[in-house]
Amino acid sequence: MATVLSTKKLKLNQKELLLNSGIGLIEYNAIKIESIEIELKQETIEYVIFTSKNAVKAVSQKRPEIKNCFCVGEKTTALAREIGYNVLLTANNAKDLALIISQDHKNKEFHFFSGNRRRDELPKLLEENNIKYKETRVYNTSLNLRKFDSEFDGIMFFSPSGVQSFTERNKLNTTAFCIGETTAAEAAKHSEKIVVASKPAIENVIAKVVSELKNK
Repeated sequence: MATVLSTKKLKLNQKELLLNSGIGLIEYNAIKIESIEIELKQETIEYVIFTSKNAVKAVSQKRPEIKNCFCVGEKTTALAREIGYNVLLTANNAKDLALIISQDHKNKEFHFFSGNRRRDELPKLLEENNIKYKETRVYNTSLNLRKFDSEFDGIMFFSPSGVQSFTERNKLNTTAFCIGETTAAEAAKHSEKIVVASKPAIENVIAKVVSELKNK
């Protein structure tokens, strides 16, 4: 029976997608997320950029009035809408979001809520295209380092930080199943065997695992 390692603890229904397909699962949280205590001087914010669910969670605790959101990923969008935010646009990754903003929303001013390990593509593209924005760090990501003696038929990664955490103490000598292109780019530094989900969602990563490993 094939066995896969998940670098994020999965929900029961997500685990069942693997187990019902005859695939063994080992799981742990490769990263730890902690919200930062912040003060928002603006009670009403017209346009907000969220690139992760972690940012949405951290900001929602402060209960600001947010008029419109620009999000990365369906899960980020779903959480923002669940809280009651109006989502104007969803992109698959931060680079695509920045390009769309630069082309279609260049006269707007944005508040970008980020984490300490965020990538540079989005702010760099906004600056290159003279988009006005303010950035506030609202959460910290730390690596939960762990050494594995077992070998796996595949490893599921859900963020570049997750890849960095795993490879700090382990070699990536099996297939890396990645949630998106930025995660895949990080995994590609350590392995040539990369599979990317069709959409940036955990279920889509699992679907790729099942497709590749079900009959192994």
